[in-house]
Amino acid sequence: MKTKLIINISRSLLLARWKQTLVAAVGVTFSITMFIGLLSFMSGLNDLLDGLIINRTPHIRLYNEIQPSKNQPIDLSKKYKNHYNFIRSVKPKNEKLEIYNSAAIIKALEKDDRVYGIAPKITTQVFYNVGSIDLTGVINGIDVESENKLFLFSDYVTEGNYIDLKNIPNSIILGKAAAEKMLANIGDVIQVTTAKGERMQLKVVGYFQSGLQEIDKVQSYASINTTQKLLGETSNYVTDIQIKLKDLLIAPQLAKEYQNLFDLEAIDIQTANSQFETGSFIRTLISYAVGITLLIVAGFGIYNILNMMIYDKMDSIAILKATGFSGKDVNAIFITIASSIGVFGGIMGLMFGLGLSALIDQVPFNTEALPTITTYPINYNIKFYIIGGVFSIITTYFAGYFPSRKASKIDPVVIIRGK
Repeated sequence: MKTKLIINISRSLLLARWKQTLVAAVGVTFSITMFIGLLSFMSGLNDLLDGLIINRTPHIRLYNEIQPSKNQPIDLSKKYKNHYNFIRSVKPKNEKLEIYNSAAIIKALEKDDRVYGIAPKITTQVFYNVGSIDLTGVINGIDVESENKLFLFSDYVTEGNYIDLKNIPNSIILGKAAAEKMLANIGDVIQVTTAKGERMQLKVVGYFQSGLQEIDKVQSYASINTTQKLLGETSNYVTDIQIKLKDLLIAPQLAKEYQNLFDLEAIDIQTANSQFETGSFIRTLISYAVGITLLIVAGFGIYNILNMMIYDKMDSIAILKATGFSGKDVNAIFITIASSIGVFGGIMGLMFGLGLSALIDQVPFNTEALPTITTYPINYNIKFYIIGGVFSIITTYFAGYFPSRKASKIDPVVIIRGK
């Protein structure tokens, strides 16, 4: 019975100053709306930027890096074993970039339950011959189907069909910026020269656009067979083995394991993109900081309104206490008022936040650098709505708690005598 009475009194006090109540509720609604909209947009932007890099990056990359020998002859000498040996101008080992026994390594990786997929690759520097001018470029020889399965290759081919690399012999997909530089249209034949002076004519079957123009100025793709033919190598020639894992988080640990097992250089995705991940984390942190600041500001607004309400209702509070209401009951009344504002404003804020996110999601976003993106990116993660809803209730609860403590300590005799 008392609970019902407290709710009725709280409703009466809310309606008695409905304009201030509405202002407080609008403050909470606006804060939650902006919190949801900001987090959804920034998270969507992070996903977009991550996709540009991470979708095209293997979880683990195995390659053979040419380095100076770690054990120089002087280090092997017993005479100088306990000395510090300083050697200058150490030349790299006389090795190739080729991964030896690549077929056996790939077969072993395919049997590993932790591996989702494997895509062999050849990376080689070339010159695009444009008349009397040679433009620096890089050809990536890929297994077309594996590349598409693991790294969504077809999503970045803006013109032409990616599968033509496999079906049409001696074909190439040029980076969009490189094609514009060479004035090469689809169907044209271009000539490339390797670092060893080998020349080959390749037919342009499409354009590739990663979203990073500096990369697209030099990068192009051909089938792994075409690249082997261009370099005059056998069908076993591979310079990189790209690995996608079922669990991304074990990449650093597994990279070390593969490095020791296969005696190859191995780099994991976390190491390769550490700076990029730091940028994503900072952007997300800023978004949360701004959103939570908005909610706290709204909480101060509710605090001020309830504080003024207590001063205006001193006589009503005194009468309530004089008629048998305890300080705890008065406390409950004002916390109920604050919580009601928080719940109503929070629900409206979540609805408007979803609407704002959906509206942003429909705004056209067209840029040549990102041809696959047509609207602004939005992430509809339920986590943002849960955080916003819970935080609105917590903020408004404390905004009502402190004024309610003041109201519960009012001495009715002092108030009535003053009247």
